[in-house]
Amino acid sequence: MKDFFTKKKKYATVPSAKARQDVPEGIVRKCPKCKKIMYVKELSKHLFVCQSCGYHYPIGAHDRAEMLFDQDSYVAFDEKMVSLNPLQFPNYMNKLESDRKKTGLNEAVWTGKGTIEGFEAAVAIMDKGFRMGSMGSVVGEKITRLIEYAGKNGIPVIIFSASGGARMQEGVLSLMQMAKTSGALKAFSENGGLYISIMTHPTTGGVSASFASLGDYNFAEPGALIGFAGRRIIEQTIGEELPDDFQTAEFLLKHGQLDQVIPRSELRTVLGQVLSIHAEGGAE
Repeated sequence: MKDFFTKKKKYATVPSAKARQDVPEGIVRKCPKCKKIMYVKELSKHLFVCQSCGYHYPIGAHDRAEMLFDQDSYVAFDEKMVSLNPLQFPNYMNKLESDRKKTGLNEAVWTGKGTIEGFEAAVAIMDKGFRMGSMGSVVGEKITRLIEYAGKNGIPVIIFSASGGARMQEGVLSLMQMAKTSGALKAFSENGGLYISIMTHPTTGGVSASFASLGDYNFAEPGALIGFAGRRIIEQTIGEELPDDFQTAEFLLKHGQLDQVIPRSELRTVLGQVLSIHAEGGAE
């Protein structure tokens, strides 16, 4: 019996806390949906989409731009524009600085122009890593300037939304951006401009209630959360339990609020097709 208990075990043991700490961060990720563990390098090759269940990881603006545009074809606009603190909100400036270091952006949206499958477009890409993609005065201003630039130069607008809504630290100034961006899109549309809206996870609050829902084409990535108020608030207000897939891209498509749900791997091709149809002398 003594040999049995002193004999070295042949099966694996759970690593100690110290051993786990020694594993470098950022090498692997666990899929939030199917729990499969994958190498980040492998995920990157597949555009950060889980090859087991199809879960689309949220991605930053710089990664999105690299995936979207033709190689070396894009330039950024208004990169140095930064937010102030008009309401003197406590610790707001420190949080902005922290997000700048984390994302490599000065604000929650990247704007610029480039070519997609050879067709020029003005593009805005929101980054939820910066204040959860919240829309403050700078985000609204950058998007409005982009729309006006596209109108003057006769090119389409594409906006990738990823946002928790209006930025509370800027109060009514952030809410004003809903009207400003929507007004700019109205003028752009009346002059014959093409606007393609692509909603990614999440697109909520004031962003979903303004420019994100005003596209000539309204697309979304699979599984994206899209809505205005939160699920619990709606259930408490109407006194009913909502479907499990409520406020998902697939739910909105089923109820006629989206034109198409497009996997990330197919997005460039679809955008190229849409742009070619609307280009001067394009397909009839």
